[in-house]
Amino acid sequence: MTQWVYSFGSANSEGNASMRNLLGGKGANLAEMANLGLPVPPGFTVTTEVCNHYYANAKSYPAELKAQVDAALTLVEQETGRSFGDAANPLLVSVRSGARVSMPGMMDTVLNLGLNDETVQGMAEAADERFAWDSYRRFIQMYGDVVLGIGHHVFEEELDILKEQRGAFLDTELSAEDWQELVGIYKAKVLEELDEPFPQDPREQLWGAVGAVFASWQVPRAIFYRQMNDISEDWGTAVNVQAMVFGNMGEDSATGVAFTRNPSNGLREVYGEYLVNAQGEDVVAGIRTPQHITTAAKLTHDSNLPAMEEVMPEVFGQLIAIQDRLEAHYRDMQDIEFTVERGRLWMLQTRSGKRTAKAALKIAADMVEEGVISKEDAVSRIDPASLDQLLHPTLDPDAERTMNTYLGVSSSL
Repeated sequence: MTQWVYSFGSANSEGNASMRNLLGGKGANLAEMANLGLPVPPGFTVTTEVCNHYYANAKSYPAELKAQVDAALTLVEQETGRSFGDAANPLLVSVRSGARVSMPGMMDTVLNLGLNDETVQGMAEAADERFAWDSYRRFIQMYGDVVLGIGHHVFEEELDILKEQRGAFLDTELSAEDWQELVGIYKAKVLEELDEPFPQDPREQLWGAVGAVFASWQVPRAIFYRQMNDISEDWGTAVNVQAMVFGNMGEDSATGVAFTRNPSNGLREVYGEYLVNAQGEDVVAGIRTPQHITTAAKLTHDSNLPAMEEVMPEVFGQLIAIQDRLEAHYRDMQDIEFTVERGRLWMLQTRSGKRTAKAALKIAADMVEEGVISKEDAVSRIDPASLDQLLHPTLDPDAERTMNTYLGVSSSL
């Protein structure tokens, strides 16, 4: 029988980094990090072969898939001590797409899947009422957008109205009662837009998200990107389902992204941002001002927001150790996503980080000097066409700047 689903976690990890064609880049690296003993929330990957089967068979799944997903979900339940759909102790999961190469235009992440009108009450009793209702409104908004096809702006408009009514500037200023009210508004919007209620069955939610991942493989943006980058349609995408860890559980929780080297200039320094009491989409959505991970970066950018190194020194030390280990293991600069839940660090992704031509040249040369890669490896990592960027005249970054005023607007030249 074909294996369509591969589990990963501290207790059982069936894949590794060499299996990116089958598990996608994200799934292969999650399995690899689990194999290394790093703190990875357990989960499973539905393979790229399922995507190909889906399109070759009138958008239907292999007969064995449901049973394999159920078995993998049971392993996640056992490792986390939570049950999917259980009202008292619910397991929540994230669902992400993952082709073998990064594919802009495919499905965005869905977080907090498994929440409904019953499980939100269980979360509120087990954790915190405000956190539970905040997570539920996030889930409805994300699922409504990327799975049900209701525009993101529909939900954002309702949130802005509520914040204005409450005199709140930041999301963090809203109370549990505010989020509970917004959940009701969001559900009413779903009913209005689709003439159907928001799905309450966690398994219906899960299969809806899985279907949305596969559907996103053939959206116009993804097709155009593949054509422009000579990516075969037959590669397909995998689906990654992973137990949720929460960066929005209070001041001892956070989420962030980091590079093991500076992707702009190639310097060997931790480069990244994080947010306290937030989930992953907050970092990239521009909702709040991200904070620097290191004190040095904070001082360089003249920021008055505390660095992670200052407010979470123990977690910061763990992150640096893991970053160093991942870079040494993959022998390349890494782009990392992480979450801190109540003081505990979790790794959500690692991949080779994108970089400028200048940074690529420096990183390759430095890694040769450090004995990490050979000269031949370094040369093979540099795109000859990208070197053209380095041959053009550029502005001196250390040149003196003067302030000029044009049409009454002050600008720096």
